[in-house]
Amino acid sequence: MQDRLDKIDIKILNILQVNSKITNLDLSKKIGLSPAPTLERVKKLEQLGVIESYHAKVNPLKVDLSISTFVLVNVAWHKPKALESFIEKVKIIPEVIECFVITGDADILMKVVCKDIHAYEKLLFKKLSQIEEVERLKTLMNLSTIKKNTILPIDPTMVKDVL
Repeated sequence: MQDRLDKIDIKILNILQVNSKITNLDLSKKIGLSPAPTLERVKKLEQLGVIESYHAKVNPLKVDLSISTFVLVNVAWHKPKALESFIEKVKIIPEVIECFVITGDADILMKVVCKDIHAYEKLLFKKLSQIEEVERLKTLMNLSTIKKNTILPIDPTMVKDVL
């Protein structure tokens, strides 16, 4: 395999996104190659960083995490190294499961999960609002999820060089 994705690589990626536990034999049958070259392609996709990791998708309600919020953060830019310091502090808060630097009315968007509203209140007042680099927090409560997809819509016509 070269450093460019082809249609077979795209098939592999699309299949693995749906079922990363598929056996190499079943994967090889679905893409029309024998097992050895199939495994070689998967390993190469891993080495190139196209496939970063494999995960178990856990239902948050089944593990008692019923509150999901989005938190908009305005950073206190007047503080030295404000963003770097904020990032360091947020990375060690396990309830913050995603964090993005954004444009618009806020600087940061975080996705937070908690057991219940009381746990979120404690997190908000005891941890998040205590971060020095936070100028303002705004909570957006998730009432229900309409769509949640972890599968990237990889189309062979959109693929660019990997390296």
